[in-house]
Amino acid sequence: VQLQASGGGSVQAGESLRLSCGASGRTDDIYIISWFRQNPGKEREFVAALRWPNRYTNYADSVKGRFTISRGVARNTVDLQMNNLNAEDTAVYSCAAYSHQYYTSDYAASSANYEYWGQETQVTVSS
Repeated sequence: VQLQASGGGSVQAGESLRLSCGASGRTDDIYIISWFRQNPGKEREFVAALRWPNRYTNYADSVKGRFTISRGVARNTVDLQMNNLNAEDTAVYSCAAYSHQYYTSDYAASSANYEYWGQETQVTVSS
């Protein structure tokens, strides 16, 4: 499985951005696909997860109500719609996926459980 992230950029606080993660290869193997973010000197942080087969979603408390993860319009894509952005959302964002058919919210929130990673995309929010 190969993942390709896109859509980062610079916005003002309160504005919106949409990130997209395109999957290719053995996409039928994907069980969970998620977004993580990281700032220099900090640990990678879980943002949102989507269960590929049935579209069940889960979010970090810090983004709940502002971010939406969903299957994209384009085939084999997952979008992260980010609304009402604030400076604390500034980070490098990555999409990731795993194939083993096991899910709990804590398990999906741990980056160590992911097999496949896309490249990073920068999101910068100015206050």
